Amino acid sequence: MNNKNDKLSDVLGTLHKLTSAIFSDAIQRKLILDNLTEAVFTVDTELNITSFNKAAETLTGISEKEALTRKCTDLFPLPPDNDFCIIGRVLLEKRPVNKLTRFLQIGERTIPVMVNASPLTDNSGAMVGGVQSFQEIQEIFQRQLVLDNAFDGVFTVDMEYKTTLLNKAAEQIVGVNQEAVLGKPFIDFFFPEDRKPEIQNTSLAKAIQSGEPVVEECFYLSTARGDILPLSIRFAPLIDARGSVVGGVATFRDVTDQILNQYILDSVTDGVFTVNHNFVITSFNKALEKITGYRADEVMGTHCSEIFCSEICGTERCPMATAIQSGLSPSMQTMEIQTRDGRSVPVSVIANVLTDNMGNIIGGVEMVRDLTEINELRRKLAREGTDQGILTRSPKMKRILSVLPEFARSDATILILGESGTGKELIAQTIHAQSHRSDNPFVAVNSGALPDTLLESELFGYKAGAFTDARKDRKGRFAAAEKGTLFLDEIGDISPAMQVKLLRVIQSKAYEPLGANTPVKTDVRIIAATNRNLEEMVQDGTFREDLYYRLNVVKIELPPLRERMEDIPLLVEHFIDKFNRQRNRNVGGISQEVLSILIHHDFPGNIRELENIIEYAFILCHEGLIMPQHLPEWLTAGKEEGETVDGPLTLKDMERKTITEALKRNEYRKMKTCRELGISKDTLRRKIEAYNIPMENSNDE
Repeated sequence: MNNKNDKLSDVLGTLHKLTSAIFSDAIQRKLILDNLTEAVFTVDTELNITSFNKAAETLTGISEKEALTRKCTDLFPLPPDNDFCIIGRVLLEKRPVNKLTRFLQIGERTIPVMVNASPLTDNSGAMVGGVQSFQEIQEIFQRQLVLDNAFDGVFTVDMEYKTTLLNKAAEQIVGVNQEAVLGKPFIDFFFPEDRKPEIQNTSLAKAIQSGEPVVEECFYLSTARGDILPLSIRFAPLIDARGSVVGGVATFRDVTDQILNQYILDSVTDGVFTVNHNFVITSFNKALEKITGYRADEVMGTHCSEIFCSEICGTERCPMATAIQSGLSPSMQTMEIQTRDGRSVPVSVIANVLTDNMGNIIGGVEMVRDLTEINELRRKLAREGTDQGILTRSPKMKRILSVLPEFARSDATILILGESGTGKELIAQTIHAQSHRSDNPFVAVNSGALPDTLLESELFGYKAGAFTDARKDRKGRFAAAEKGTLFLDEIGDISPAMQVKLLRVIQSKAYEPLGANTPVKTDVRIIAATNRNLEEMVQDGTFREDLYYRLNVVKIELPPLRERMEDIPLLVEHFIDKFNRQRNRNVGGISQEVLSILIHHDFPGNIRELENIIEYAFILCHEGLIMPQHLPEWLTAGKEEGETVDGPLTLKDMERKTITEALKRNEYRKMKTCRELGISKDTLRRKIEAYNIPMENSNDE
């Protein structure tokens, strides 16, 4: 483009020579003008055309004869904003104008031209007219249009590193316009004044000198606006058709958004990486570098399976493959990945599909969470949640456990009440373990499982000959539990006749084996349990009142699991650890959806039912997290995979649920509720207001 501009300048010099009488002959002047490749016409001071060369005739389609004596503005009538005849302005201002772009209308064609104009003077210096040259720049103009519509910024330089082009994108990024920098060294606008390098040391100079491209992934540009922009920039030599280097070109783009996105990813505590359609890694954040031991620059462009080396890589269970192929986000999974140094790290992963603005799938993103600390914390919390061998965080259970040592010091009969599966036998074992009888046997009998005759012989034993098959003496459970503890489960199911015999043993501390004539003294601590309401049975006459009061010296009422939902995560963790050991599995826990389902379940079978649910899940789940599809169908009936019962339950939801249920149990008596929850009255009041808990029959006693 500069070469062409130089030619146009030569035209003006030639015309000046012609008017200075160096070539006085008009024929010679005509021959010289017609041999110029640029279109040229001259005018007098009245703008009448006085010459019109062959190139002008060819470009415009107007003959010299037709053009002569006509005014320039009449020959080329164009609107003021595209005034082709700039010679009028030149004569008025008495100074030349160079390198203006105008559009010349030739028939139905509109041709972009580069226009130069200058006054013409005689030997005395008097202005006698003017000269205007113009040259078609269709190719140059199209190239400029293409570059101006390019997304990337582009500038070019010649072999002296002077700027020859600056496209629109470059103007916007750098903050300068092309006219201001053309012909100037590129370092004047591309580097700040106080940090301007030697031009030979720049990457663009190195590209021109070596003939090879140079790439800078993160070049920080100080713009004319005072901004500092991160650029990804490529410097390359400009090579002509003969293979000679004629200059250099820089293409660059603002990567602020990419840098910000990377900063955001690097600020995330979980590991994050992205892949393209071919599962080739395209980004890898700092947290994932820490988890895996790999640097981002080491894994970029590598297939993700080569880095993570998980047993599900390349299988249909791969979450990334599922996300990309189906367009859906699978549920969270747990697995183990291999680090750079060969360690196995437990992680949970969840993948999602990446789409462009048109909804087209362009890859996938996966979040990786290191479960090492979480698993250790779970084990620590499980140890802290174990009070006297019983897992609980329930305030009510903790109050019960706090008085068990006192109950253990006494030999008083204890009655444990609670629904089936609430852990009545475990409480009895705990009392025995803390008592002075702990070195002696703990014997449990299910009283409701045997008919009277078998139960009597089971409890008291029998003598040889007491009945047909009694060939020798046999000791009963009382004898087996001597100086220890006898746990009588389901005491509410024994018959009235058996109730009488049991009452006599408790009162006299003696029993008679079947077939014996003399009583046998016993030193046994009796703990009874039932899931039935003995008070109602006494009123109905189905349970002896005197036996009830003999058993009810110390009464312990165990809450059902639905009233101690805060214990579910702890119990689940315990059962998962138990079955992992028993079955050599690697189940990492339960998903949020499963936790929500369990939290919203009433558990009529209590802890035993929860254990059965987890045991069932182990049949279908061999590793990772227990998902809704691993649960029994009756528990998830009507719910699709990934659906929760009422959505995930937050800590606030659980706290509100706990307080609401405690208020209901205590008939909205605030002081009783405070004692159960172990909080102050002011705290309860604030929680009620914060959670907007409705108070029915409020009692501020």
